[in-house]
Amino acid sequence: MKIGFDHEKYLEEQSKFILERVNNYDKLYLEFGGKLLFDLHAKRVLPGFDENAKIKLLHKLKEKVEVVICVYAGDIERNKIRGDFGITYDIDVLRLIDDLRSHELDVNSVVITRYNGQPATTVFINKLERRGIKVYKHEATKGYPTDVDTIVSDEGYGKNPYIETTKPIVVVTAPGPGSGKLATCLSQLYHEYKKGKVAGYSKFETFPVWNVPLKHPLNIAYEAATADLKDVNMIDSFHFDEYNKVSVNYNRDIETFPVLKRIIEKITGEESIYKSPTDMGVNRVGFGIIDDEIVKEASRQEVIRRYFKTGCEYKKGYVDKDTFDRVKLIMEELNLKETDRKVVIPAREHSAKLKEQSTKNEVCPAVAIELQDGSILTGKSSCVMDATAAVILNAVKHFANISDDIHLISPVILEPIINLKSNTLNSKNTPLDCEEILMALSICAVTNPTAQVALEKLSMLKGSQAHSTTILSRSDEQTFRKLGIDITSDPEYPTANLYYNA
Repeated sequence: MKIGFDHEKYLEEQSKFILERVNNYDKLYLEFGGKLLFDLHAKRVLPGFDENAKIKLLHKLKEKVEVVICVYAGDIERNKIRGDFGITYDIDVLRLIDDLRSHELDVNSVVITRYNGQPATTVFINKLERRGIKVYKHEATKGYPTDVDTIVSDEGYGKNPYIETTKPIVVVTAPGPGSGKLATCLSQLYHEYKKGKVAGYSKFETFPVWNVPLKHPLNIAYEAATADLKDVNMIDSFHFDEYNKVSVNYNRDIETFPVLKRIIEKITGEESIYKSPTDMGVNRVGFGIIDDEIVKEASRQEVIRRYFKTGCEYKKGYVDKDTFDRVKLIMEELNLKETDRKVVIPAREHSAKLKEQSTKNEVCPAVAIELQDGSILTGKSSCVMDATAAVILNAVKHFANISDDIHLISPVILEPIINLKSNTLNSKNTPLDCEEILMALSICAVTNPTAQVALEKLSMLKGSQAHSTTILSRSDEQTFRKLGIDITSDPEYPTANLYYNA
């Protein structure tokens, strides 16, 4: 993989800048936007970026950092799902706590925002408290967002319980946007000043990147990633007016800045040091870019991936047509086509060829994968396994120099599994999916040296690109993610079934 980003340089620059910012205060509340862990978007658009760069950064500062996690009660009630993991926000909070602890970071508490006694949220609160997790409940802030006098009063932020913290940097994070991170930071600021302490607020938002051009593919890829939020990148007019320098931010931060500035000034009783939304940020990711052309191309490819992803989400009913149309416009803005993704044409051609050979008028799923050595392989669905499983086996055979006509998995292993699925578990989808095939391969590897060699090549699939001609099951999506393969799909279901789709 061609590298366009220097991870070590970024970590050094970023940690230094955060420490400089915290020196101005007794305590700094640092709002973390985006993904704290597994930032796969950043990894894809900035080749060389470590998907866990933020958590490694915090680990470097662990003696000075504690973490508060926010989650909006409404997201728990409607079972909102984090798309890249396929898990609900409440479950993601549990995962986040475990991951933070594994990196030796102090998790202070969980804040339930805009809580109003919602039943599912109450159950979640009980679950946390009974596992020894401290929970704070914040109601909707009275007067927000325009009535600053009420917001900054005992009737506004003053009604929220004060979160007891002990370290100079308090990172406030969440499973996703709209979780109440900003309100939690400002509420804490209010209480700190009431107690006579000097506290500050800053924002750590990786995208858009403020010091690359507005229409740089890197920033356009961010718009594609947040199309459902209707985020739009804009020139930070406040920054330009104050410093006569061009800086990029996004519409929500720019629109709310005047009110946010007034709230901070009302809390602190003095003029804010921040003259623009850009001033509030501590993001230094732009300084880690070492090859702009590589980043541009990676960002274009990410836009195409987002286009396919949004198309599938629209087909499933998760997003509206406006969101899908917006990503299409972004594709057109960059003069991109679906087939600019190398694996799309081979997958579609293989599917079309299978359909010509078929005696039935049915969808013929196929998957193409581009490996790190540039090879492109395909796989098809059969009565034994689905196309994703087939293409993975073909890929490990390729790396292990194993002939196509050699079976890696013995029928003695496959038949009992298929029988279990169809006859005992009464599954309507008897072909084995990707995870099931990999488990069968690992069993065969115990007695079959050829299968063992193939199994050892799985790690070489990391960074590969793939495309499916049909929508994948959630299980296959997750398996490909775990293998480090970026896969897209055409927005077409593999069967006409509404419930029993593969």
